[in-house]
Amino acid sequence: MTRKALLAAALILTLAVTALPVSRAEAGLDASAAAQKRHPREKTFMKREWGVEIVFVRQTSAGYMLEFRYRVLDADKAEPLFDRQVKPVLTHVESGARMIVPTPAKTGALRNSNPPLDDHTYWMFFANPAKFVKPGDLVTIEIGDFVAENIVVE
Repeated sequence: MTRKALLAAALILTLAVTALPVSRAEAGLDASAAAQKRHPREKTFMKREWGVEIVFVRQTSAGYMLEFRYRVLDADKAEPLFDRQVKPVLTHVESGARMIVPTPAKTGALRNSNPPLDDHTYWMFFANPAKFVKPGDLVTIEIGDFVAENIVVE
């Protein structure tokens, strides 16, 4: 790269970093406060509407992946979450960054896609490049019409 291109790249990176909030407090977000502000029947809605209960979202693989675990309570209602044509997306609430489920050539998508069974826990992995999403951050998970908002990362 030329010196001019390097300076331009450094300037763009500096502008991108300074445009982001420095902390959750500065951004007006506090993960524990958001978790406490949740409607008391939010979990009931997920169970009633989608037949699932969210177990957790946490860092795994040395922080380079985010593991989403959920328990299926009603397999018929949860079936849309297992559609192979639907591409799940995890969105970092603070920055709007979107993470996808990796699809390695040898193993396929890092998610369950076999038909669901009642009272079983299933998983899905999302890429977390450069360990961007940290514990305590809020994320939203979208799988087709299914949307789980403001989940605190463990």
